Amino acid sequence: MDELKLYTYIAVFGSFAMYFAIAWWARAGSTSEFYVAGGNISPMQNGMAIGADWMSAASFISMAGLIAFLGYGGSVFLMGWTGGYVLLALLLAPYMRKHGKFTVPEFIFDRYYSKTARVVAVVCLIIASLTYIIGQMKGVGVAFSRFLEVDYGLGLGIGMGVVWVYAVLGGMKGITYTQIAQYVVLIFAYTIPAVFISLQLTGNPIPQLGLGSTLADGSGVYLLDKLDAVVTELGFNEYTTDNMGGTLNMFAYTMSLMIGTAGLPHVIMRFFTVPSAKAARSSAGYALVFIALLYTVAPAVGAMARLNLMNTIEPVAGQNMEYAERPQWFKDWEKTGLLKFEDKNGDGKIQYSADKATNEMVKIDRDIMVLANPAIANLPNWVIALVAAGGLAAALSTAAGLLLAISSSISHDLMKGIIVPDLSEKNELLSSRIVMTISILIAGYLGLHPPGFAAGTVALAFGLAASSIFPALMMGIFSKTMSGTAAVAGMCSGIGITMLYVFQHKGIMFIQGTSFLGDMGPNWFFGISPNAFGVVGAIVNFTVAFVVLKVTGPAPAHIQQMVENMRTPGGTAAVHAH
Repeated sequence: MDELKLYTYIAVFGSFAMYFAIAWWARAGSTSEFYVAGGNISPMQNGMAIGADWMSAASFISMAGLIAFLGYGGSVFLMGWTGGYVLLALLLAPYMRKHGKFTVPEFIFDRYYSKTARVVAVVCLIIASLTYIIGQMKGVGVAFSRFLEVDYGLGLGIGMGVVWVYAVLGGMKGITYTQIAQYVVLIFAYTIPAVFISLQLTGNPIPQLGLGSTLADGSGVYLLDKLDAVVTELGFNEYTTDNMGGTLNMFAYTMSLMIGTAGLPHVIMRFFTVPSAKAARSSAGYALVFIALLYTVAPAVGAMARLNLMNTIEPVAGQNMEYAERPQWFKDWEKTGLLKFEDKNGDGKIQYSADKATNEMVKIDRDIMVLANPAIANLPNWVIALVAAGGLAAALSTAAGLLLAISSSISHDLMKGIIVPDLSEKNELLSSRIVMTISILIAGYLGLHPPGFAAGTVALAFGLAASSIFPALMMGIFSKTMSGTAAVAGMCSGIGITMLYVFQHKGIMFIQGTSFLGDMGPNWFFGISPNAFGVVGAIVNFTVAFVVLKVTGPAPAHIQQMVENMRTPGGTAAVHAH
């Protein structure tokens, strides 16, 4: 067995053994432990678990790949995903924790005094979560297929098995402690290679500073200037300019990701695991710090990966690499089918350019950039193995959180809440585990037939959450008069118009696997791309809800009092003191 494979097996299976041990130690014995880990997780522990839950395959594997190919335009992901946490910490998490229920649909049921609202919330949650989980399963398949040198489908199957063991066994309690371990693994796996590569390219060990530094070759050229020169020479867009379809689309995209983040049920659920509303706010603060450790490194990782890739394939302008002399990392990724070369002119050399007619690199899957980067940069084998463990930790941690959100919404909100109200705690726990098993199988199937690459699919999930769940929660907390009928009308219209727009414009992508941004066609609404349309869906949701409210009248007095209590520090006593 070669050294790299040995290190990879030690890193990957060593981390799995740790996850399994934690899941067994922290296995759930009650519904409270299964859904909210007993409600006694400390803010710092919860912040780390949120960080792992949040930094999914899309963050770890796909985001730097997106930034590598989109350049400046890729910053929408950094701003949107991080900014969403500020919204969550200020506007939603403390109030929902103070209300003190297990799930998002349960909160919506209480606030809107309507079983219909609860069912609609469950449907919206499942649509957004399933769309999101496809991205995680793609990430699991990509990482396993490369590092265990197995077929993508088999890699996906192994990943499903691992998630099943610790998610079904431990519930939220097991997932929380596993995610703390996964955060530590993924943050080291992301930053250590970045430090090495930054030192190599710029002589600066801090990647965030290396991105704005001059190259270490003594030329005095800045890294980003060099990258701009390299990519434009081959006909690609300049790296440091906006290529996201204009300012309005970039703004809409950022807003859609922000409010989608604040409306994602698997993230909101994490705030129910802490003892108080104050602890919920602190959790969000810790989470922001832990997430920033990775997100501030991502632009450097993306830019350096792109420069390394370009320099490897075409080291000197006009001198193309001989295909027969391609490096080992190139051969390794070719085996997975995620990197493909086609000798169009028969000269045995690799021509790489933006011109589709002459470009012989017919496939460079963006999802491989972070995983391939250490090998492209000739880093030590143990670093490459660490990245494999980190990529898997990122994908598995988020997949587990999403599966728990789906299973709790079905077993707790649909079965216990509506269909079988007298369901015993033991049977509710059993049904949660059965539903989670079925969810894993469905997610695995969708991972085998993914509609596009990881972060692209994930962006759609944020749009769906932004257009349905976020407005309902905001109006539930900040509008005392908002009624159940109006909220249901808003949710249905918001998610309905977003799905209609997405499938109308991205139907091609779902069938043929075309590019992430689709066609920059004239039939886009004000130039807003399908992945950025969630913010328009949210505006429709709010508008419809307030129009229906005018027609149907306000919420009953006791509901208005409940909202008043939820928003007032000190609760009921403070309300009477007024």
